[in-house]
Amino acid sequence: MTSADDIRQALPPELSSMVRSVRFADGVATIIADAGGLGRSAAAQLQKELETAASAVPGVAEVRVGLMADKPKRRIVAVGSGKGGVGKSTLTANLAVALVGMGRKVGVVDADIYGPSQVMLLDPARGRPRAEGKTLIPVECEFGVRLLSMAQLIEGGKAIAWRGPMVGQALTQMMEADWGDADLILVDLPPGTGDVQLTMLQKFKPDGAVIVTTPQDLALIDATRAIDLFSQAQIPVVGIVENMAGYICPHCGEGSDPFGRGGAEAAARALGHAFLGRVPLDMAIRVASDTGQPPAANDSEQGRNFAGIAQKLTEWLDRPAG
Repeated sequence: MTSADDIRQALPPELSSMVRSVRFADGVATIIADAGGLGRSAAAQLQKELETAASAVPGVAEVRVGLMADKPKRRIVAVGSGKGGVGKSTLTANLAVALVGMGRKVGVVDADIYGPSQVMLLDPARGRPRAEGKTLIPVECEFGVRLLSMAQLIEGGKAIAWRGPMVGQALTQMMEADWGDADLILVDLPPGTGDVQLTMLQKFKPDGAVIVTTPQDLALIDATRAIDLFSQAQIPVVGIVENMAGYICPHCGEGSDPFGRGGAEAAARALGHAFLGRVPLDMAIRVASDTGQPPAANDSEQGRNFAGIAQKLTEWLDRPAG
């Protein structure tokens, strides 16, 4: 009578060494194999070879192969601000694109449930996520960034009037999507310190947070509140970004600072956090963002500003533990 040991012994040594367990009952052989480190095509080939080898054993009528892969070590970085209108979503999208260009595999969760904007920035074609059971499969955008946003799931222009529990469920479903081999998830948080932030901090505990502010005092006051929320939750603050920092007139070339300058850098220094860089108030960034072409995808002055911030985030992520 055929046994599980007979099936294991019939496998070639190079296959047997990858098998974790074999079961056999009622003519069905169930094989669990280790596919950690294998690409998709190599894993498919392993499955095929196991099925062929086990099917040749007398008494085996059906072969079922399960492959166990290494779960990717995935980091989560929240991008937050204390108030709206400071360019947090634009920074998130451009950071994601710049990080992909540096070799990272990046996903973006548009956690601004009521006012999602990442679709305009990264996916103007408005791809629709697939679902496998209750698990969402993110859309892969033109620039190699994987994206999930409520704007992909609802009719355009339709208001989302949900109470806190439903918002928390939507965030959870996006965070627990099948992100494949993405090793970094950037979360574009809504303004303030409400339900979405609390759900994110309590349930998913990001590895770090990037704070976005404009230079003027009012924005810095709100940014300080956001920093305090992350500090209370023991989430490290990666650093502060000063957005809309300076403006160059396209006609005369003269520079001005309509929102002030240097406030975020001074605040970072006073609070003991890193200053990650500044992004100017630039019409080219606005035009590119409105057309779904993030400046970080190009070797332009605007793109280099975002790349510099992305490099500092990468250095923070890759720093030695402890």
